[in-house]
Amino acid sequence: MSPRAPGEPATDEAPRTPGEAPTAMSPRPPGEQSAPGGPHPVSAPNGSYPHPVGDALAADPLDELVARLEGFAAVAVHPDEIAALLESDGMTDDHIRLTYGRADSFALGEDLYARVERRHPAPAASSGGAWHTGLAGCLLRGLVFALPGLAYVLAAPLLAGEPGRFGLPGGTVPLLAGAVTGWVWNQALSHRAYTWLGLGDRPAAARALLTGAPAGALAGTAVAFAAAAPGEAPAALFAAGQSLYLAAATVLLVLGRERALLCALLPLAGALPAFRWDLPGPLRAALLLAALTASVVLAALVLRPGARRGAAGRGGPPRAASLPYGLFGLGSGLLVLQAGIGDTLVSGAGAVIALTLSMGPAEWLLHRFRGGSLTRLRTLTTAREFRRAVTGTLVLCLGGYLTVLVSLTLAATLAWPGAAWPTAARLATLLLIGTVLWLGLLLQAFGAVLSAAVVCLLAAAAQTLEPAAGPMAAGGAAAVLAVLTCVLLVRPTAHRV
Repeated sequence: MSPRAPGEPATDEAPRTPGEAPTAMSPRPPGEQSAPGGPHPVSAPNGSYPHPVGDALAADPLDELVARLEGFAAVAVHPDEIAALLESDGMTDDHIRLTYGRADSFALGEDLYARVERRHPAPAASSGGAWHTGLAGCLLRGLVFALPGLAYVLAAPLLAGEPGRFGLPGGTVPLLAGAVTGWVWNQALSHRAYTWLGLGDRPAAARALLTGAPAGALAGTAVAFAAAAPGEAPAALFAAGQSLYLAAATVLLVLGRERALLCALLPLAGALPAFRWDLPGPLRAALLLAALTASVVLAALVLRPGARRGAAGRGGPPRAASLPYGLFGLGSGLLVLQAGIGDTLVSGAGAVIALTLSMGPAEWLLHRFRGGSLTRLRTLTTAREFRRAVTGTLVLCLGGYLTVLVSLTLAATLAWPGAAWPTAARLATLLLIGTVLWLGLLLQAFGAVLSAAVVCLLAAAAQTLEPAAGPMAAGGAAAVLAVLTCVLLVRPTAHRV
């Protein structure tokens, strides 16, 4: 529809012969009624205009038109929409000039658009999906992440020997070495399996887990025994069980069997009395073996579809695509390892436990951020409002995660007998490492995993080469990731699904 000069007909009409019926867009004779919903007659049937009764003023035809078309005009996004409706209703420019005193349908449409307040309907809420996981599911995964921490309580005698390397209790180094290896391997393996699931091939995902999970368990066990010093064989054996559990848990979590994993971890609840009483060694070992055996058996059962011949199919995602995720696992694992080097058990291994347990709430907060950003993408109308809202949501989610991390650290301090309170410097370093981990996971969720991996690896390398520069390296990494996050996630296009 193009603008017309005042007085120009609404359409190009051909002359009609006498007696020919008028078209929908042609002027009507005075007094002719319009179709239902059409314009009101200009004059009375006898050709004379009605006069007001008594002192009452005649109703303004434009007010009547506003009342009749208010519902449509309120949701219009441009005056031309209203002009199109007027013309489709049979209003000609002559009729508009005589009845409403406007030049044409465009001028009348602009007047109606200005008179009626905008009331656009709210967009429909987006349907469920990977980023709209309910609170119950996230809390279940958080509980599954937290329960393995009780295994460290049962294995406390393995860490209660003479101080070993780096001032840590004997056995801590092989335990952390095996854990870091498991994080690296299982991070890359999870990405590959999730890629198969995204392609709709669940048997192929099971096949990838069937071949990758045992290899990861063997790698973690080998690294743990290689890092063990003389006299640390019991801790290395526990690290081997830890590697086997990480492999089984990866299988169950990737395939969506959180409830099965929760049931397998129930024997670890027997560690709760160990906070007050000294449990016998055989009972501790039995509880650990029961949880480990149940996890491995359940993982083997869910992997049966992957054992079928040809389940993996042909082609598939390139293995190199999972490499950045493994590098991110390596960088984040080394940062956690650096947090485990402290003067006391809580400031060392206790910090590792706190960071590990915090991953459950971290995942839930990632979902909260993603869900909040999608909601604002649907409801806000300007890029400036969106940037401000997303930045506020980011600050709230990150602050919530750091609050959880501090709470877990203090809880570990209170639960561990004879543990000293962490110093302000150690606590600040722990919070900086937590910031790096959460922002790195957030960038990974939005596809910027390589940037997060590089930053984490550089920070870990700086801490390894110069341990005294640990707080500065963690702070620099947190600042860089914060800038990358703000640059990437304040753009509405980064949140499209």
